[in-house]
Amino acid sequence: MSIRYDAGEVITAMVTPFNEKMEVDYCAAEKLAKYLVANGSDSILVAGTTGESPTLTHEEELELLSVVKSAVGSKAKIVMGAGSNCTATAVEMSKKVQAKGADAILSVVPYYNKPSQSGLIEHFGTIARSTDLPIILYNIQGRTGINMQGDTIAKLAKEYNNITSVKQSNSDLDLVSEIVTKCPDDFTVYSGDDSLTLPMLSLGAYGVISVASHLIGTEIKNMITKFKAGDVKGAAQLHSKCFPLFKNLFIAPNPTPLKAALSEWGIVANRVRLPLVTISEEEKAKILKVLASYQKLSA
Repeated sequence: MSIRYDAGEVITAMVTPFNEKMEVDYCAAEKLAKYLVANGSDSILVAGTTGESPTLTHEEELELLSVVKSAVGSKAKIVMGAGSNCTATAVEMSKKVQAKGADAILSVVPYYNKPSQSGLIEHFGTIARSTDLPIILYNIQGRTGINMQGDTIAKLAKEYNNITSVKQSNSDLDLVSEIVTKCPDDFTVYSGDDSLTLPMLSLGAYGVISVASHLIGTEIKNMITKFKAGDVKGAAQLHSKCFPLFKNLFIAPNPTPLKAALSEWGIVANRVRLPLVTISEEEKAKILKVLASYQKLSA
């Protein structure tokens, strides 16, 4: 398959670790990035939703980019969250992350101001003209209030060669089919929901921008490999094994369940910035039960 830009099949949307003072823990971020690359991640997404980007300063985001890029070297590519609901801000950030050495950017549909489809074309076109970096569009109606339509994505994909992919984060599988059908063959679709990775692969998606890959990256990679090799039954069995974890990592606002699980495994501290709060003891017990069940199946 010839594609415009290959960020790999498993892109992990990395959490941002915080220390006791609620400052970004760059040392922990370095260790986490190395851990992810050793456990199934082809690329790392820095400062995405899972990385709590709404509560990071641009200075913190750029420092995280430098730290993670230095940590992984040539072992993985770095995709940087550089979107905004202000076009000028998104352009400025895209230029800065290009200068800092990011390999690609993730640019979200503008949230809150709810532009029209024509506005989306102008917004993303302006960003595309401002940078040489590959751009992954981020379509997540649940957080932005609007859904980028298939015709809009196709128009952008055809007009701008550096708009290479879309992260499709909703359950509208008909829209996935429409994107795959209408966009150029070298344009890639990523599932933005772990539980929908296998269904989207069956419709022509390329991979996943994942949350669960912090914990089961190798299994997710194996599931994708099996599917693409024609072992659909084997891929479905892995999907079924991972499915309870996929769903339970979202019993509370992301990334609060994930950070609780990572803390139990001694990977990062269970700290999130307000307005997020750590999960309840009841929710934590549910997550740990699912994790224990998964580990028992793996053993």
